[in-house]
Amino acid sequence: MKLLFLTLLLCSLLLCSSVFAPTMAQPRSRNFCEGKCKGRCNKAAVWDRCFKYCGICCEECQCVPSGTYGNKHECPCYRDKVNNKGKPKCP
Repeated sequence: MKLLFLTLLLCSLLLCSSVFAPTMAQPRSRNFCEGKCKGRCNKAAVWDRCFKYCGICCEECQCVPSGTYGNKHECPCYRDKVNNKGKPKCP
């Protein structure tokens, strides 16, 4: 009886983890990027452009450096993105 109960419990846990894992595995949602980019572009002279490109970079890289300027070493993908002229794409 105990073996049957443990087997059913284990199967139900495996089933639940496979169902809920994809929905819980997205810590970097649109809200994450919006919040991080608002903080990053807070002091930007051209706020709307900064926010737009920060959002694009955040969605692709899944990270945004801390602070309003610099600290790009925290996110190499964000740091290494360049536009077609070879200049940094991400603010």
